[in-house]
Amino acid sequence: MPDLYNLGLEERDRVNPSLGGGLPEGSIVLIEGKHGAGKSVITQRFCYGLCETGTNVTYVSAEHTAGGLIKQMGSMEYDIVDHLLREQLLFLHADVDTVDTINGDEDPEPSTGRELITQMMRAEVMWRSDVIIFDGFDGILLHDPHYEAISEHGDADDIMQNLITYFRQIVGQDKTIVLTVNPDSLSRTALRPLRDVSNVYLSLEMESIGNEVRRKMVVKKFAGMGNQVDDNIGFAVQSGRGLTIVTRTVA
Repeated sequence: MPDLYNLGLEERDRVNPSLGGGLPEGSIVLIEGKHGAGKSVITQRFCYGLCETGTNVTYVSAEHTAGGLIKQMGSMEYDIVDHLLREQLLFLHADVDTVDTINGDEDPEPSTGRELITQMMRAEVMWRSDVIIFDGFDGILLHDPHYEAISEHGDADDIMQNLITYFRQIVGQDKTIVLTVNPDSLSRTALRPLRDVSNVYLSLEMESIGNEVRRKMVVKKFAGMGNQVDDNIGFAVQSGRGLTIVTRTVA
């Protein structure tokens, strides 16, 4: 049986068994989905479950501040305050609209102030956790001026390969990296290497049936699984309950 980071909460939902018992150690997990597909909810569920089972987590968000994340997760009964206070959970806000705050510099130099990727790789503290989650990784890429400049000349593949080399060094230490991206935001040149290098690749899909929005995770790749992983995992999001796995019967 491979070593897994248990996603916990089995008394509340069936997320962990649906994914074979957890996320494989030393893996890159890519969660791809359009706006509203549920990327943030899934990473927040992963984060809370991992913390509840004793795993140290770094959560980087391109959207939420610490207060916003606490409120958002609290609405789903994912209370992370104690985990933050015990420093089991490290939260970092990648402020893509102003200057980089990943490394905590109050007055970054103008030439490097918004080079999020470079700052990210230099911020040693964020890589000390067992699992590092980037919610909105495409936002971090797109707002990095170095990536923007390279993309204009069609050389985005170079910076992606450098990133992937760095990620491989991290997962080589049995750490797991989780990335969420919106495929509408990144070019195929940027997406392809992420898809290729990922050990776990989940594609989120949604459709409207009447007044109901149905969401599912399509498992396109899952290397190093524990138990059997479902190919298509339907899920719903409910206030006060969080993410739940949905089993639908066919009439």
